Amino acid sequence: MKIGELSQRTGVSPRLLRYYEEQGLLASVRTEGGHRHYGADAPATVAHIRALLDAKVPTRTIRELLPCVEGEGPAGPRINACVSGLLQDHLESMERQIAELQQSRKALTGILTA
Repeated sequence: MKIGELSQRTGVSPRLLRYYEEQGLLASVRTEGGHRHYGADAPATVAHIRALLDAKVPTRTIRELLPCVEGEGPAGPRINACVSGLLQDHLESMERQIAELQQSRKALTGILTA
């Protein structure tokens, strides 16, 4: 399918689809005329990318995860155990950032109420 059709089917702009391709997240084949053509699995791949981006997973990590992503579950794509450690590390990092932000909010609230 062409980039316009993939965009329509996924709701993702052609510009973002090209960005995903530049980042090594999505593959296409070029015709002699230079047009991109995507495989039948491209809509599922884009859905996986979007789900992981919505979870604030960086593209460099998504690139490592995509080969181990399967189907769609009720909460998003299923990740094979082979890369669950990457997501666990990301989650722990996120939790540390949340704790730091909560401390900052508490300190700022104290300053404002003083």
